[in-house]
Amino acid sequence: MKLKKLLLSAGTMAMMAVSGSAWAEEITIATVNNNDMIVMQELAPKWEEATGNKINWVVLEENVLRQRTTQDISTNGGSFDIMFIGAYETPIWGKNGWLASLDDFADDAAYDLNDIFQLVRNGLSAEGHLYAVPLYSETSFTYYRSDLFEKAGIAKPTEQITYDQFAEMVSKVHDPENGVYGTCQRGKAGWGENMAFVGTLANAFGARWFDEQWQPQLDSPEWNAAIHYYVDLMTKYGPPGATANGHNENRALFKDGKCATWVDATSAANDVKNPANSKVADVTDFFQAPKQATDKGTGWFWSWALAIPASSQKVDTAKDFLKWATSKEYFQMVGETKGWVAVPSGTRASIHEDPRLLEAAPFAETIKNAIFSVDPADPTRDPVPYTGVQFVAIPEFQGIGNFVGQQVAAALAGQMSVEDALSASQDFAVREMTKAGYIK
Repeated sequence: MKLKKLLLSAGTMAMMAVSGSAWAEEITIATVNNNDMIVMQELAPKWEEATGNKINWVVLEENVLRQRTTQDISTNGGSFDIMFIGAYETPIWGKNGWLASLDDFADDAAYDLNDIFQLVRNGLSAEGHLYAVPLYSETSFTYYRSDLFEKAGIAKPTEQITYDQFAEMVSKVHDPENGVYGTCQRGKAGWGENMAFVGTLANAFGARWFDEQWQPQLDSPEWNAAIHYYVDLMTKYGPPGATANGHNENRALFKDGKCATWVDATSAANDVKNPANSKVADVTDFFQAPKQATDKGTGWFWSWALAIPASSQKVDTAKDFLKWATSKEYFQMVGETKGWVAVPSGTRASIHEDPRLLEAAPFAETIKNAIFSVDPADPTRDPVPYTGVQFVAIPEFQGIGNFVGQQVAAALAGQMSVEDALSASQDFAVREMTKAGYIK
């Protein structure tokens, strides 16, 4: 079995022959509170026992994690030795010299860097250098309750439906008197929370963040149509208090049987389809995220990955943990200890081809195909100067995306009109892009 090899890697044994030796170090890891990261925390004592090193976990809600890590790395704070970051931050921070290069991972035959999907490696690189390694990668698709669809006489879509068709389906399965809401979509404000879904929804309606001259387009008819649709859909068929619900909250609602549909990350499927964690594991199925005016950019692309800040004084130990936590053997250990349905998706070709995974999680092939259908370089109906599907790969996007997310959440809560929300968003984006020198 390869588990022994995982626990006693050559790198760790060269550095630490005896547990508790003077070479032992404590590394601090900042991570999000998602299910796959929680599993890693449960398994990490294996690495600690094998190496003598210790881990100080700093577990944060997604928006807070982004704030803390961005502040720390941009000020060279040195609070963390490893950060969980994504496909947005990695290229920008790597280009700025804020992350340690992981190019030497290519020289480790046992790690087999080329086994990680090239699309994912490219998304975690900048100017030809690798700056993070992935735990999982994802796009988005539609989760739905097959039992409720069957009861309502709705056939599973065999091709990509429109959002108008989606709303019609949602109306037929909305049953709040029995505790089931037609749909649960992200409402919590944040560029990586509500705007992950809203950004792809806007793409579907033909919207774009900027035109080819970097002029913001947030008050366009396309954005207006998309946000009106979103507010109307969630007001009629969503759960109460939706502006407090991000990915984790909606995942919990769906697993508890409270949502008939949910458009969100493919990576959640291993949790939702796990009978040990989900009341609806046996009646959950999937179809493609809807389109509307276009099918471009209707499913996002994201990786949650591990990176090492350049400010870390424990780079060798941190690299050893990264190799352990994203190795083939780690994914196999998750399968052997937590069940193969729980294995993180969208990362390694060998794992996606493993018969044990395909038997336990036949949807894994659907996830892989969905990820490879995404093109971050061509995300919108009309031409744009940026890459990124649900985000724009420029440093200024984080602030702009957060502000827009707050306005959209306010519109959903009925605190302002959609028109006022988008007008404020447009004004803010123009100021920020002017200040940054993109426009005059």
